[in-house]
Amino acid sequence: MNTSSKRNNKPLLVGLTGGIGSGKSTVARLFVALGVPVFQSDEEARQITDTDGTVRKAITDAFGEVYNGSVLNRQLMAEKVFNNPNALKQLNAIVHPAVGKKFAQWVEQHHSFPVLLKEAAILIESGAHVGVDQIILVKADEQTRIQRVMKRNGWTEDEVRSRMSRQLSDSEKEAYADFVITNNEEPLIPQVIAILEQLKSPA
Repeated sequence: MNTSSKRNNKPLLVGLTGGIGSGKSTVARLFVALGVPVFQSDEEARQITDTDGTVRKAITDAFGEVYNGSVLNRQLMAEKVFNNPNALKQLNAIVHPAVGKKFAQWVEQHHSFPVLLKEAAILIESGAHVGVDQIILVKADEQTRIQRVMKRNGWTEDEVRSRMSRQLSDSEKEAYADFVITNNEEPLIPQVIAILEQLKSPA
């Protein structure tokens, strides 16, 4: 892929992804600290489901009353799509286009930056990877990821493994990645700086 800092005077769009517990959000914060704007797809999706009337109506029409007042009942929604690929696909078909529209607007607002990052847990699974120029994968050992999520979310190991099973494995994601950041005990900052230097360097 093209690694020049801009494409026809447009920002280089870089996808940042990683499985649950990989430390993707930590890496995103490091890029922000280095002056790179980051679009947080998962957070945008949460906001859209709560504030976008069209999305709310589509979700309610498809799944029934899953809102507590103005806020999506995410636990109930998760139960409806858990182990139900068709329901999950239906939900994604409602939410992802709205997130994509928001991302396009965000890119336009940040067009003066040489590099923009799009952070998304299911960047590849959702097909959103086709809209970026480069992909960075954050990976970590399975047991490390499990322990992180159990500690952070208070989940059981089975709950974490169930969530992991619905995402592509690191090895599957690596086939799409231009850069890989390993986040076990390795220092992250040198890896992030090295990648950013390559992204900003001329072809």
